[in-house]
Amino acid sequence: MSARVLLPWTDIDVPEGLEAAYYDGVKPPPAGLGGVEFYVLPYDRGPEPPKLIDQLPSLRAVQSLSAGVEALVPLLPAGVRLANGRGLHDLSVAEHALALIHASQRDLPRWFAQQSRGEWAREHTRSLADSRVLLVGYGSIGQAIERQLVAAEALVTRVASRPRPEEDVHGVAELRELLPEADILVLILPDNPATRGLIGPAELAALPDDALVVNVGRGTAIDTDALVAETRTGRLRAGLDVMDPEPLPANHPLWTVPGVIITPHIAGGSASFYPRAKKLATEQLRRYAKGEELLNLVVN
Repeated sequence: MSARVLLPWTDIDVPEGLEAAYYDGVKPPPAGLGGVEFYVLPYDRGPEPPKLIDQLPSLRAVQSLSAGVEALVPLLPAGVRLANGRGLHDLSVAEHALALIHASQRDLPRWFAQQSRGEWAREHTRSLADSRVLLVGYGSIGQAIERQLVAAEALVTRVASRPRPEEDVHGVAELRELLPEADILVLILPDNPATRGLIGPAELAALPDDALVVNVGRGTAIDTDALVAETRTGRLRAGLDVMDPEPLPANHPLWTVPGVIITPHIAGGSASFYPRAKKLATEQLRRYAKGEELLNLVVN
């Protein structure tokens, strides 16, 4: 008897021995899912797809297409494995982080506003080249961002949860000492007790005047009120793809602070993501059908 799998796309190869049902996270899920053993969660479809986990009594494995799976772990029944999407978003998030940096350093919002008014007023801007970048969260996404920063001839300092001297990586305990030397602070952090509020009033105050704060990890890493206070005065600038709270309310002051660029948590979802996600899902299905170890296991 074939094992049942629940997939978000119809255009991937399903190995022999598996029977597929499909749920894209937009239309209601199909009926008769009691026998589903392997569930590939639709990506970026809100809270409904994770809720379905509780309705799959035969479930044995869940494949998330997100790198961060903190919210999924409490939803897993005992004995169900969870794999994440490590690596799928690296280039998408790296591109977006660099876009936020370039947009702020080269003052693109100013020039866009001038274009809309038909104005021609020139002024030299900041640069990324030779800027000192403090990269906090040196995992696979951080490494992808670093490659692009190095290509732009920025000067990168790496920070992770623990020091790795052999890789020239500082530990997060050294952060307060490193902040005063950073022209640009880039955060690529998950949401967990150790990272929440990591960048608070004291850390923001330690940054030099005119420093740029870029967050493409989780909004909870920054004390939002403290960031508003520092950016409102013009002392700091920010490029944010993630916020706390999220979504950011329409009347929130961050929307209108000069020097703050906001995008709505879209860094990971570029065109390059989907072919990579389908390739990973196909490999995971092959492994599941063969009884082999899954890749990227977070809960085993």
